[in-house]
Amino acid sequence: MTAELTDPTLDTRSLTLQRFEGSTLIGDPDQPRIPRADLPAGPRWPALVQTVALMRFRHQFHPYLHQKYGDAFTLRLIPGSRPLVLFTDPDVTKEIFAGDPAVFHAGKGNAVLGPIMGRNSLLLQDDVEHHRARKLLMPAFLGHALRGYRSMVAEVAAAEVEGWSDGEEFESLDRMNRLTLEVILRVVFGVSDEARLAELRPRVTATVDINPAILLGWAYPWLQRFGPWRRTVDNQVELDRLIYAEIRERRAAADVGDRKDVLSRLMAAGDPENPGDGLDDTELRDQLVTLLLAGHETTASALSWALYELGRDPALLARSRRAAEAGDAEGLAWLEAVLKESMRLHPIIPMVVRTLQKPARVGGRDLPAGTTVGPSILMSHQQERNFPDPDDFRPERFLPEVSGADAPSLHVWIPFGGGVRRCIGAGFSLMEGAEVLRQVLSRYDITSVQPDVPRVRNITSVPRKGARIRVARRG
Repeated sequence: MTAELTDPTLDTRSLTLQRFEGSTLIGDPDQPRIPRADLPAGPRWPALVQTVALMRFRHQFHPYLHQKYGDAFTLRLIPGSRPLVLFTDPDVTKEIFAGDPAVFHAGKGNAVLGPIMGRNSLLLQDDVEHHRARKLLMPAFLGHALRGYRSMVAEVAAAEVEGWSDGEEFESLDRMNRLTLEVILRVVFGVSDEARLAELRPRVTATVDINPAILLGWAYPWLQRFGPWRRTVDNQVELDRLIYAEIRERRAAADVGDRKDVLSRLMAAGDPENPGDGLDDTELRDQLVTLLLAGHETTASALSWALYELGRDPALLARSRRAAEAGDAEGLAWLEAVLKESMRLHPIIPMVVRTLQKPARVGGRDLPAGTTVGPSILMSHQQERNFPDPDDFRPERFLPEVSGADAPSLHVWIPFGGGVRRCIGAGFSLMEGAEVLRQVLSRYDITSVQPDVPRVRNITSVPRKGARIRVARRG
């Protein structure tokens, strides 16, 4: 543990500001320009235009590129006009996920998240560092731990949905964001003090609700002195202060060994092959914020789309309500399938990327070192060859015993990425989502109020109109 972080008088501002220095969007900022002839075809627009289109208009841009260029296409991104090659063939997705982690680096591809998550984030690490961090984090996300979290999630969810009024109409995204935020703060961070919760909520909300223009601005550090970029930095300073205070106090707590929240489990984490190796305070902070960004609005958006789709189909709602009332393994499996289908039909993030550290053959093409490659989640989830009738909402796709067909493979259904880099919190997210649906559907009938479409908010996609629903309390 970094000794000075145990000092309650320490100003953590310098630690925050260091993360924003030299921030970038994707790839290696010192990588020499890769000639166009070495890459698949793609648009010849200025790199800034392509970057904006990719980040802001992804739901239109990916299909356009696939239609125009086929199963592989190259984009140029700022700064430095660095190449991103996206693939839509599931066999290539499988190839990328199975690639040598020493060659296919995910950390550099996720560099846009660095100023918020920190360099110790599991999403930003590669090679030995990633292996060590994943080994230390994994016990907190295994089956026995997930079973312990379920009752905690159920308590938070029940408290939220019990406050809904009969006949009330609202944006389900707002309610799900509020609910999943409480899950993060209480179950992951383990915060129970109401004063600290009141301080954390607005800081966390401001962290996840970032305009894509802010992300673009991180490529130009001088912008951080102005307007919304300055406010983003200031918010991070305050959030870090609160998180480090919670970490200090938790380490000193007499009952830390008996607590079941994720943070307390991570503090107890160690490597049996390397006694004494554990997560220091900065590593804990970075992993907590990673879990926050990866598991807050992503799960909330998936849940809001799930409620929206159920509210459009009375038969599907009735079936899901029966599953919620049963609450057994079969019922929870159905509710989990509802959430999975929500993630398929309404992808939350658009792509999964790796940056080549050496020249490599990908999808039958020899690509140079420095190229960032990855599958388009948007296209993978919408192709007929991967999902028959892809525009239909059919949870049974994920239940072979119901559909009579094989479940989708993990290289066509890819909301959590894949291979050795598959999201460590995937099991937690699915458990949380199924439990929230159980708490909602065992109390209310749902009707969707109006059609909705996705829009981009920071790195995620959410319902443009908030997935408005009307709830009717069941007798």
